[in-house]
Amino acid sequence: MAEGPSTDSGLRPAQDGARQSPRHRTGLLVKAGLLALTIVLSLVLPWWLGGTGTLGAVMAFPPETLCLMVALAILCWNLNAARLRLMLNGRAGRLGQTGALAIEMSSKFALCATPAGGGGVATLLWLLSRRGYPAAQGSAIFLVDQLADMLFFSLMLGLLVALSLGGVASWPHQSLVEAALIGLMAALAAFTAIIVWLPRWLRYPPRLSAITAWWPARLSLKPRARRWGVRRLLRCRHTLMNTLQLPPPILAGIFLLCSLHWLARYSLLYLAVLGVGGQADWAWTFLVQMLAMAASQLSVLPGGAGAAEVSVGALLLPVMAREQAAAAVIIWRLVSYHLYLVAGAPVFAVQLSSVWKRRC
Repeated sequence: MAEGPSTDSGLRPAQDGARQSPRHRTGLLVKAGLLALTIVLSLVLPWWLGGTGTLGAVMAFPPETLCLMVALAILCWNLNAARLRLMLNGRAGRLGQTGALAIEMSSKFALCATPAGGGGVATLLWLLSRRGYPAAQGSAIFLVDQLADMLFFSLMLGLLVALSLGGVASWPHQSLVEAALIGLMAALAAFTAIIVWLPRWLRYPPRLSAITAWWPARLSLKPRARRWGVRRLLRCRHTLMNTLQLPPPILAGIFLLCSLHWLARYSLLYLAVLGVGGQADWAWTFLVQMLAMAASQLSVLPGGAGAAEVSVGALLLPVMAREQAAAAVIIWRLVSYHLYLVAGAPVFAVQLSSVWKRRC
């Protein structure tokens, strides 16, 4: 009697997998097509916008500057890997720099290869769960990472706006800079409010019901599903608070590594502009990349293709020639996007192959 159910349950997943395999293959083909379109579009679009002089500007780009940009990208990977080790603080087992670097490169590859970067978070949580770190707690690590990023950008934007208002520096599109600062501060305030008030709302269901009363019936959760979600949200918050209560030197180290990472990464466009013979302030190229990052969220293609190139090119045009701006965008995307795909793909494949070997 015991063998019947077990055999049936063992056959059913295989049958379900067989039925779902055509849909799964179609999904993979669509994602591969989007990635191929992204790679082509990110190279062809700036070339088309820049005109015939773009090729000459790209070919004349100094090799030593390109090597420096690649070195900065590698430095960024290692800075993020070190930051991950500090945030985990030994809670995911013994994690060396090489292991943390593999997680960083794999997650960045998935981030660049999927629409809206959704694969990056999923890959990070999956790789941490393989080390015995649950997804709910891994989500808290991701939130700490995002919190450090938002704090850094808020401070940098505030500093740059203060310099501009004080007459020390001036840039085109000043209203965009001020709007970006307001948006970042609002996001930071919303994040803080959710973390502080979440337990109170979950502890008193009537308050939660007052908010969700207007939801359609199909969006309502069953009690069991609601309890499951509440437990994981509270675990995420608990891990987040534990991480924020790490010793001050560790928290300072996390923020320092975060700051160094973004300063290095957002210097890539400045080096690209100098390499094509353009003239622009480092602060302006920093702001351009921030605004382009926001604009890229509007693109459905991986890596924000199309939106990133057009926004950066448009913001560079007031300070340099069209073919120079197009060449700078091409070189910048080669290092900040295509390099992440090329270098991260083998690392990601190794992570997947190790899982398949264990299953076999």
